[in-house]
Amino acid sequence: KTRLRVMGAGLSPNGIGLDEDGMISLALMDSVLSVDPKKRQVTVQAGARVSQVLEALKPYGLTLQNLASINEQQIGGFMSVSAHGSGVTLPPVDEQVVSYKLVTPALGTLTLSKDDPEDSEHRFEMARVGLGALGVVAEVTLRCVPAHQLHECTWVSTMADVEKQHAELVTNNRHIRYMWIPYTESVVVVTSNPVKPWYSPGSWLSSSAPAHNKIPEEERLRPMRTLLQTHGVTAEMSASLPQLRDELLKIDPLNVEHIKHVNAAEAECWKMMQGERIEWSDKVLGFECGGQQWVSEICFAAGSAGTPNGRDLQYARELLQLIQDHQIPAPSPLEQRWTSASSSPMSPAHSKSHDDVFSWLGVIMYLPPDDPQQRHDISEAFSSYKELCRTHLWPKFSCKEHWAKIEVPADRDDKQAVRQRLQESYPVPDFMRERSTLDPNNILANKLVNALF
Repeated sequence: KTRLRVMGAGLSPNGIGLDEDGMISLALMDSVLSVDPKKRQVTVQAGARVSQVLEALKPYGLTLQNLASINEQQIGGFMSVSAHGSGVTLPPVDEQVVSYKLVTPALGTLTLSKDDPEDSEHRFEMARVGLGALGVVAEVTLRCVPAHQLHECTWVSTMADVEKQHAELVTNNRHIRYMWIPYTESVVVVTSNPVKPWYSPGSWLSSSAPAHNKIPEEERLRPMRTLLQTHGVTAEMSASLPQLRDELLKIDPLNVEHIKHVNAAEAECWKMMQGERIEWSDKVLGFECGGQQWVSEICFAAGSAGTPNGRDLQYARELLQLIQDHQIPAPSPLEQRWTSASSSPMSPAHSKSHDDVFSWLGVIMYLPPDDPQQRHDISEAFSSYKELCRTHLWPKFSCKEHWAKIEVPADRDDKQAVRQRLQESYPVPDFMRERSTLDPNNILANKLVNALF
């Protein structure tokens, strides 16, 4: 049988939705079918992008509970890889799904619902994060929340200060992320909380969290612009911090000393960008991630709500030390976020206890778009970077990789090690049993999925 892989927006770094044998695009299945303001639910075709859904919800005073960093994912893919935002009380986005239609090669179209008493095999939860291998997600009904504004605070701290405040920060903030900057003492802390009449964050926010930023906007990125000028490059005044970072890195992307200078300049820029703002949640939770890149993101248990166990900071500390010890040309940021648990067995953040907290941390290297040799060299360096993490950190912290960022190693022994890790981390026999029932001829998988399982 010829494979026919369903693809989403094609945004997953590892190409989990792609296959050279054949692909189905759901780009034209992008309608918002209905909005139920009383139930706070929206039903969409799976090809609808997150941004489209957000716009369709605005007239009803609704929005989505949580978002990933970008809003151009299609809803089907958004769900199928257990994408996530940040907040210890907020689960990955697959938990927003209350029902969906799954078109399967063997059993036709199935309507799966969270509250279906006849779903004794828990197919709803299993196929919700099905990696596109159990069927084609055609329609999705999502749970919504009232539209709301967020009060976002951004400030630069240090590991020592974060350690003192960490439990309070992750417990008291609806959304929080850390951006660690290698080879510096700096970590950028970003918190966001709903604006309500009684909301007054000053009583518990860090004293280092600044008020409104009074530094002129054109001055805030001066350290990175100045560093660029020392290399004979003048950036557009409209260039953002990620765009300036891209320009600086491509000058000498694997020179550790150059990376240290770039990271130091970025840390100084963030110090001048400290401040706060109030904006609608969809404007706050999405953010610019930079240009083309290699990303490796892992997820691991980090305690429970209100009682983080410290493993999240320990991982960050050991990762920064690993970078230092091996002189890895690691650019900024190492982004760390948190979620509560997912009931989907194939989610990296799966747990039967919704109080469990998971930390997600990603490492990154950026790819210049127009230099094939640099791209090759950076790819090789990133592979080594990831291997050091896999060897030194992942077993110790029982890490699981993000499904949109997991890669299959070329080496046979390394490939077997990945498969063994998946066997130990997920209910693979149950997943494979569903594959044999719903897609017995393996039509919907691709090389990546087949290599992993």
